[in-house]
Amino acid sequence: MSIERYGWSRELDEAFAPLRAEGLSPARVVVQQRGIYTVEADDGERSAEPSGRLRHEADEGGLPVAGDWVGLRGSRIEAVLPRRTAFVRKAAGEAAVQQVVAANFDLGLVVQALPDDVNPRRLERYVTAVWESGATPVVVLTKTDLADDVAAASLEVEAAAPGVSVHAISSVTGEGVEAVRALLAPNRTAVLVGSSGVGKSTLVNRLLGEERQAVAEVRDDGRGRHTTTHRELLAVPGGGLLLDTPGMRELGLWADEESLDAAFDDVVELAAGCRFSDCTHVHEPGCAVLAAVEDGRLERARLESFHKLGRELAYLERRTDARLQAEEKKKWRAVQMEYRRQTRDR
Repeated sequence: MSIERYGWSRELDEAFAPLRAEGLSPARVVVQQRGIYTVEADDGERSAEPSGRLRHEADEGGLPVAGDWVGLRGSRIEAVLPRRTAFVRKAAGEAAVQQVVAANFDLGLVVQALPDDVNPRRLERYVTAVWESGATPVVVLTKTDLADDVAAASLEVEAAAPGVSVHAISSVTGEGVEAVRALLAPNRTAVLVGSSGVGKSTLVNRLLGEERQAVAEVRDDGRGRHTTTHRELLAVPGGGLLLDTPGMRELGLWADEESLDAAFDDVVELAAGCRFSDCTHVHEPGCAVLAAVEDGRLERARLESFHKLGRELAYLERRTDARLQAEEKKKWRAVQMEYRRQTRDR
């Protein structure tokens, strides 16, 4: 397949011109597994790895990920084109470090499984992350063949993700799958994100028409099993691309207030009616948001989630600022030490 099948466009060709002048050729990362990559270039698929210079110069999150457009010299990745969109989460641990999961997609398909994996609070977290990525979120509810009341579950999801399209499907019976396929227009890329065992790989196989991705039964304790262990970009017959990702046990947010507001636009809309412009929606008199909770127009749990995610992002911002300050201080200390050494030598 040529790179046109993987989304290469006139705009990308123009953006790549300076790299082509350096003797590089364009390719897209289609498989990312630890530090090993498979890329699709004009002359076909090949293995590749980042050059030493790219590894050395890449800042946080700057190494290639699945979906990236890169510049190749032989089997070495010498450059990564600027990302149009990127799904980013906070890496595990206390350090405020970002992890880029996938890049250059148009839709973020947030997958939850019926009947037991539908979790409005987790869904709000994922939808916030997709808005932050720059893409459009879509919720996919899988395993409708196992659910007694799909309509009720859909209403619960719509309340947690107002304004976001919701598709209820069964990869076993095929119900609703064609509606998801219709989202994948030619040259359009969708990333699948969600917990383990929600049916992402099964949906991929259904859309591809072949058993491409390994699947496994859900464990006895109801938790999903990891079946996808790497990130892979797949061409869907008839057009469109799917970026499959491993299931996530947790999703630490790496976002800003604007993305949180997009995910909670119902809360933001209510807040416009508050008496005070700096209302925190906790205890102030004349708070339109609290009034909506009291009369049942807004779920208390949703407001609590809004506050919780807001606190998480505020903490992340403080940690990020502190880390950047520490790095800047370390850099200038190194400059001063080098200056003193040169002065001593002279």
